[in-house]
Amino acid sequence: MTLDDIFGTQNNVSATQECARAALIFFYGLAVIRLSGRRVFAKWSALDAIVSVMAGSNLSRALTGGAPLRGTLAATTLLVALHWSLARLTVLFPRMSWLVEGAPVPLLEDGIVKERILLRQGVSRNDLGVALRMQGLEKETEARRLMLEPNGKFSVLKR
Repeated sequence: MTLDDIFGTQNNVSATQECARAALIFFYGLAVIRLSGRRVFAKWSALDAIVSVMAGSNLSRALTGGAPLRGTLAATTLLVALHWSLARLTVLFPRMSWLVEGAPVPLLEDGIVKERILLRQGVSRNDLGVALRMQGLEKETEARRLMLEPNGKFSVLKR
């Protein structure tokens, strides 16, 4: 029995072979994510999101036989290796971190909302209110600073 018998060939995959591909891709994905580290789930920066979307899209095509299995696994391995490398480089070089992940953006300083920045970042006053309430604050004037972090979350410094 050959690997083609078990997993099929591109555009020629039976239901049984698709199930075999699903099991292989599941365990492959689990192994790759475990090897890449916890960072993938910790912050979800732009780097993390794009690699996750690309890997998922890539693997789904292999699952259904729309792409060659070996090439897809190789390409996904490359994506994860790039992610791992860039993540390490951003730790070592702050400028690389700024390029890859971005920088925090101040939306409110000393109780004053920066309306232009809100508009540019696509953040509503309601979003600000939610971030403040999550920190136990009722009014904008109770915050010294409210930042939109590179991972899309808000951080609040109280007065």
